[in-house]
Amino acid sequence: MQNKKRVSNRLISNFLNTWKGISSPFSGKRLELSPYLHEDELPSLREKIQACLDSKGGQVSARARAAELGKAYIGLNDEGKEKYLILLAEEFGVDHDQIRQSAESLFADLGSTERWNAEQQLRKQLTPPYLTLLTQFNALPKGLKFLVDLRADLLKLKNKHPSLAPIESELRDQLSSWFDIGFLDLKRIDWNAPASLLERLIAYEAVHRVQSWIDLHHRLADNRRCFAFFHPRMPDEPLIFVWVALVEELSDNVNTLLDTSQSENIGDNDHTAIFYSISSTQQGLLGISLGDFLIKRVTDELRRELPQLNVFSTLSPIPGFSEWLMRTIADDADSVITPQNRESINALSDQSIEQLLETPEWIDEEPLATAMREILIPLAARYIMNEKRNNTRALDSVAHFHLSNGALVKQINWRADTSERGIAQSYSMMVNYLYDLDQIEKNHEQYFEHGSIARSKNVDALYTASD
Repeated sequence: MQNKKRVSNRLISNFLNTWKGISSPFSGKRLELSPYLHEDELPSLREKIQACLDSKGGQVSARARAAELGKAYIGLNDEGKEKYLILLAEEFGVDHDQIRQSAESLFADLGSTERWNAEQQLRKQLTPPYLTLLTQFNALPKGLKFLVDLRADLLKLKNKHPSLAPIESELRDQLSSWFDIGFLDLKRIDWNAPASLLERLIAYEAVHRVQSWIDLHHRLADNRRCFAFFHPRMPDEPLIFVWVALVEELSDNVNTLLDTSQSENIGDNDHTAIFYSISSTQQGLLGISLGDFLIKRVTDELRRELPQLNVFSTLSPIPGFSEWLMRTIADDADSVITPQNRESINALSDQSIEQLLETPEWIDEEPLATAMREILIPLAARYIMNEKRNNTRALDSVAHFHLSNGALVKQINWRADTSERGIAQSYSMMVNYLYDLDQIEKNHEQYFEHGSIARSKNVDALYTASD
């Protein structure tokens, strides 16, 4: 948490220092706002936004006003930012009355030239004025990062304020084009990277928290890889990054992969690449697909560098399993727990299965753990394979991500992640999603067209047993 706060504070400082020198003699009175953005300050903010949109004083002055408006936004607290965004969305959006009039005129008896002019006018009216300001922000140094963070704020607020949904949608569309995969650079990050970048990896890691600099060094050793996508205009910010372990065979335990006492040298028999963590760093890019391209690009890079690699797999969490299981038990326990399950546990414990799931200290207690394993692994297979969103998409977000990329469900692993988080999410279980390069396209099409999930024979047997 401290690392993330330090990175955030540094970013704010960089914004302010970068924009400090952008000024114009025509920019007018300086905009000064209190953190809460009081009501009596809204007129001056409104006036400054309008002047920026009108390009009064020319483009140089408009650019200076955009920088001033950006600095003012950064200086606000959450309440102030909320007021700022509502003002922008509600007072500088499209004029619906004008649009209605122009749309009606299209149905009039017009000649081709007049109709074309009416269509052009309507197209212009459908472009909200705030989009001009967003474009001016983008033209500023570090403006792209500013807009990514601005969308993150909009995502938090749009459910509370529906009027913010249009500006969030417009910004998402703009970011989707600005962050097209063709504009991104794939880079390997190693121990020689700048300390500020390494610190970002620690702050942004979302799956398996980096415990120390020793831990980080191990994750960047010779038999490990870290790859990230960067945007040329955000060269210090990894957008999404993946950790890879180079090992002899399919890994079934993330604790072993992260064990800093393990060898850090590439072995002659290391033929398997394990993707064991993928982290998106920018909340403002939510819904803009980067991860699927990342895995495919990294796989290509690894094959070029290390031709001996012939197995590409993940070791992935099952983040929604325990929540789904507890909810399903509450709705209909008999649908997931059989009388035989209860008999096996009653012979070993004075607690019910439901009670044990609430307090899973039994994970390391044999033979109770083995009995619970026989119950939970088939249920995990059922959850991954059978529980769907919209009848076709895997309910589990991680499963959907890899299945949509063409992976198959290879193996469900017990005691694969015995961290507090791993036990809370899935009672220590993890999954190997295998990327069979000859089957990726077929698996992808089957999943998207029919909701069909590719799986190994072992997983298929578990899935069948859970029905």
